[in-house]
Amino acid sequence: MPYIQAGGYRKVLGNTRNLFRLITISRVLAKHNALFFLDEMNVPSSLIFLSGIFSSRKNDLPKGQRLANAFIELGPTFVKFGQALSVRPDVVGEEVAKDLSKLQDKMESFPFEEARAIIESDFSGKLEDFFDGFEETPVAAASIAQVHFANGKNGEMFAVKVLRPGIEEAFKRDINFFYWLADKVHRNVPRARRLKLREVVRTFEQSVKFEMDLRLEAAAASELKENFVNDNDLKIPEINWQMTSRHVMVMERISGINIDDREALLAAGHDIKEILRKTSDIFFKQVFRDGFFHADMHPGNLFVDSEGKIVAVDFGIMGRLDRKTRLFIAEMLHGFLNRDYKKVADVHFEAGYTPSHKSRELFAQACRSIGEPIFGRPQNEISMAILLAQLFKISEDFEMETQPQLLLLQKTMVAIEGIWRMLDKQSNFWELSRPVVEKWGKENLGMEAKIKDKANELKNLGKKLNSAAQVIEFIPDIFTKDGVKLHPDTVDLFASKKNNGNGKMIIIVALIIALAGIIIL
Repeated sequence: MPYIQAGGYRKVLGNTRNLFRLITISRVLAKHNALFFLDEMNVPSSLIFLSGIFSSRKNDLPKGQRLANAFIELGPTFVKFGQALSVRPDVVGEEVAKDLSKLQDKMESFPFEEARAIIESDFSGKLEDFFDGFEETPVAAASIAQVHFANGKNGEMFAVKVLRPGIEEAFKRDINFFYWLADKVHRNVPRARRLKLREVVRTFEQSVKFEMDLRLEAAAASELKENFVNDNDLKIPEINWQMTSRHVMVMERISGINIDDREALLAAGHDIKEILRKTSDIFFKQVFRDGFFHADMHPGNLFVDSEGKIVAVDFGIMGRLDRKTRLFIAEMLHGFLNRDYKKVADVHFEAGYTPSHKSRELFAQACRSIGEPIFGRPQNEISMAILLAQLFKISEDFEMETQPQLLLLQKTMVAIEGIWRMLDKQSNFWELSRPVVEKWGKENLGMEAKIKDKANELKNLGKKLNSAAQVIEFIPDIFTKDGVKLHPDTVDLFASKKNNGNGKMIIIVALIIALAGIIIL
């Protein structure tokens, strides 16, 4: 009973804390005339009304810009959250999503002395013990960390990334609030359940948690570099692993021209179309070949060096796509490219993204309504990001569940397409992407690939049957005319199933034994 009372107390305390947090957030939203966000989340109208009292001024900016300004005032977690919402037009609407996509992850820098303290604490020494020179003014400051330039003891030129003080505690508090709010919406707004808000929050949490452990970011950079070891178009900075910790990452300092600075690139003698080709090739190799992609490819994170290589930095947000999802995307794109909307519909149903009780013919018709207006435009205006956004828009009518693994991909596509348009307004997205997508498709969607997939499925099935056969082999020894006789070790195994993590396997074994007993006896 005391435990239950304590649990109840913690629940009440948590609800109270989150309610006060909601009031604080409401006041900030009211200040920026962005209470529409709470209204659309079905927050009680009484709270919205009370929050409106605190609105200090009316604001005629577009809705998305007002919401973006509110998120900036609410702090780093909300800036990240706003960026995550920018790829969810099905949640916030197309207009707001478009404005949130412009939300820059730029924050006020924190004092140099705090950066010094973090470095010295993590490496148990004075800053001067590790660097010959350290620039006190950061070259970049974002919501999670900031970057300083420094010189190593052996003449190396480093970029030093330092985690923002207190960010982990602030993030944990805000994530708890997001979960609480997602649960409230799920419970009280049935039509919002298909959005999987709790799963969206979980995806967001995992993404930002990854960013807040700089060792993981260093590992992501290393993996990406390894994937492109035989490709000369992409350069990834070397990580100094001896000087990398949870809160600090030291890497090779790179130099180059920002990829969106068209005039500077031309002045340096670079071929714009070649840069477009390389960027496209790099992106689609990451997505289709590797299933592991840089998911924050905005212009501030991409450069072109003197050799014409694309240089990437900031590996805090990375996306992963399993092979099944990559096959779905490739087949979907192939269907749209060939205006085969029946195939697009079939792919969605076969992947389980669209409920089986819905009409394939109507879904194909809806896909046609998306594809035809897009393909009616000049080829250089065709946008995959728009296509995916439109797919999300019709998803509600067909009760399609949100696929969180596609959210980062869409966000990245928006950024990449934006770069292409800035470099060359006449760039043809489909022609840039076609070689890699079609090559991967031929290797993975052809008959040979399907036969190989079936062979692997049979191989896995064989392993499972072999495991079952090993269990069945011992069945004659455990059944007697007096009933079932189990070895003492087996009894102990069943008794400890709650602690050893093998509960599911034990249940399966028990069912096999019981079934065999029925047959034998």
